[in-house]
Amino acid sequence: MPAFKIPMRQYVGLLSRYLRAQRSSIVWLAVLLIAGLLMQLVNPQLIRYFIDSAQGTDTTRALWIAAALFIGVSLVQQVVTVIATYISENVGWIATNKLRGDVADHCLRLDMTFHKSHTTGSIIERVDGDINALANFFSNFVITLISNLLLVVGILVLLLREGWIVGAAMAVFVVLAIYAIQYIRKFAIPHWGKLRQISAEFYGFLGEHLEGTEDTRANGASGYVMHKFYSLLRKWLPIRIRAFLGWASMWITTLVVFTIGNAIAFALSAYLYKKGAISIGTVYMIFYYTELMAKPIEKIRTQMEDLQKADASIVRIRQLLDTEPAIRDGAAGTPLPEGALSVEFDRVSFAYESGKPTLDTVDFRLEPGQVLGLLGRTGSGKTTLARLLVRFYDPQEGEIRFGGVPIREAKLGDLRRSVGMVTQNIEIFQGTVRDNLTFYDPDVPDERIAAVLAELGLGDWYRSLPAGLDTVLESGGGGLSAGEAQLLAFARVFLTDPGLVIMDEASSRLDPATEQRLEAAVTKLLHGRTCIIIAHRLATVQRADCILILDQGCIAEFGNREELAANPDSRFSRMLEVGMEEELV
Repeated sequence: MPAFKIPMRQYVGLLSRYLRAQRSSIVWLAVLLIAGLLMQLVNPQLIRYFIDSAQGTDTTRALWIAAALFIGVSLVQQVVTVIATYISENVGWIATNKLRGDVADHCLRLDMTFHKSHTTGSIIERVDGDINALANFFSNFVITLISNLLLVVGILVLLLREGWIVGAAMAVFVVLAIYAIQYIRKFAIPHWGKLRQISAEFYGFLGEHLEGTEDTRANGASGYVMHKFYSLLRKWLPIRIRAFLGWASMWITTLVVFTIGNAIAFALSAYLYKKGAISIGTVYMIFYYTELMAKPIEKIRTQMEDLQKADASIVRIRQLLDTEPAIRDGAAGTPLPEGALSVEFDRVSFAYESGKPTLDTVDFRLEPGQVLGLLGRTGSGKTTLARLLVRFYDPQEGEIRFGGVPIREAKLGDLRRSVGMVTQNIEIFQGTVRDNLTFYDPDVPDERIAAVLAELGLGDWYRSLPAGLDTVLESGGGGLSAGEAQLLAFARVFLTDPGLVIMDEASSRLDPATEQRLEAAVTKLLHGRTCIIIAHRLATVQRADCILILDQGCIAEFGNREELAANPDSRFSRMLEVGMEEELV
């Protein structure tokens, strides 16, 4: 597999976009790294002076001065290094967090087709794991690479001053060393890409099954899950080994190169010293510079290693950011009417990726303020119809309109504020009661929250909370009864004051006593709103004005509830007569 080939403009674009706001920090980092570079070049000169002075007839005063300067420069260099490290880590942290936020925001805007085809764990691995691999790339990749190259050049210039033989030999050594490192690097890059991919697959699987622990245990699937767990680990190991060997090959190459460099320096220094061309202090200085050269070359190697990790991560992040949502925000931005919305399906057809139509030429109109009872067998398209109303998906044919406005022309934010949905599956997030009800909207007053909870029969529950609305709820609703969780879902919807409410058998989790308390509150809260009730029990649709029955994605029956109930030939009438469950079998 060939190495990733990322255009230089992608590197420049990433750096420019996420480091632009930190220009002052980047400038200070560059100044500190250059200062550190100069101090590294000065110290060997001080050591040579010290050694030659010790061998000569100079007074000890010169030795004290040389020693003091060496210690002073070394201490300042350490301080500069600490400050530069702090700034670079801060730069990397800010840049990666900004990128992480952009990627997370992009994922939230992608449509349900994307989220159905990617596990939660694999998305988290991209948002966190891949971006973590870019931390060094953002923090100091370019500056460190350039400063270390400058350090190598500075050493070579100083060695050339001592003698062209030493300078030329070390220059050839440096060119060959960097070429060797680059040559080895291209064999390691593909394995880092595969490593990121298997990591995302593993964490996606793990996250999915940890989330479904109860179902896994209840259905005796623990053995299968663990088998799959170890299968993925077995698949991961050889990829990890190959990636590690790629890294090790670069590390070993560097060690060999350094050893050769030291041997060259030692041989040339011995030759020149024997000829009397250089002093013993100069011999030590050449050897010191050669040892020092190992450090920038090692840094260059590690930067190349980080770059190969960044290559894989940049490709995966770029692929994610290039994924366009199928659901586009309404370009026209046509506002939806206030209050109860009329709902119109104009010959709407929709199919999932399987290709078989889930809804086929659905055509009906619901007037503002009316309640629709939506009935049908499992798989008839009831839930799909609800998903189209909130634009989780768009139909392939036909048009849906709210208050005469095509929903594709409305802004998604406006649309989803105008449509509230309560389903059987309730998500309770780790956070306060207030945050769970308002979804972090600070504009919703506490008095309104308390009033809605009281209307839904949760007044006593609210007053029993130890910290009121600041009481923290557990993830998944631990500590709440099924009825309480369902009622909180109702409260969420009504706090947004939607013009259309969709209830997907929303009272199915409630016990009879709680359901009776809810009926009066729901009747009051639905006043002045259009409502669609997806029902599996006839009692649920007694409040409906109209009935719509779906059969294999087509409208089998639509009309006024009372008229259909009075018509002995209607399907709804037969449901009332024999029981809905029997009719839908």
